[in-house]
Amino acid sequence: MITDSNRSCVDCGRKACRKSEVEKYPEFCLTKNADALDLESMKKEYMEEKNQDTMQAAAKIQAETYGTITRVEETILFAKEMGYKKIGIATCTALLKESQMLTRILRNHGFQVFSACCKVGAIPKEEITIPKEHITQGPNICNPIMQAEILNREEVDLAIVMGLCVGHDILFHKYIKVPTTTLVVKDRVLAHNSVAALYTTHSFNKHLLEEDMK
Repeated sequence: MITDSNRSCVDCGRKACRKSEVEKYPEFCLTKNADALDLESMKKEYMEEKNQDTMQAAAKIQAETYGTITRVEETILFAKEMGYKKIGIATCTALLKESQMLTRILRNHGFQVFSACCKVGAIPKEEITIPKEHITQGPNICNPIMQAEILNREEVDLAIVMGLCVGHDILFHKYIKVPTTTLVVKDRVLAHNSVAALYTTHSFNKHLLEEDMK
């Protein structure tokens, strides 16, 4: 049962917090009910040097290019603003062509690039106890932990995720030690355009709103 005690931002949608339109805040508003000490604590976190650099770079790019450049271009500008020199790419083998083109673009803009694909190490699935009935898409595991460790060893300044599977991306983020951004979210059905499923819940994908999708 949904009550004010468990409502959150998605139950509001007014976007009043964008311009501090206090009169429009609902009773359950997270901003309205935020503790002043928490807000002060957040401000202090943003003043930490690396966090401040990230926020300043993001703000500059947003102010100067909002709605006029692609995510690839935004990533390049951000990396330059941050002074990054070496970029690591964690790619799914299914997106190697896209990652090759991204590498070509990044190198053209002066970056060093080092990549690790998901099948690196060629570890058989059975060796990490994946049951036979789940070994349907090739014999070897996707290896996000090794991808992360390779990029860590290469001392990349920034990591870019290119289409890692759900779950594998979680492990990659767990083990990577450098700032990381996602350029491609894998969606085999929708040509990696995951949000299309949300746009079509009234038609082709209305089954997503059913309690039991099976």
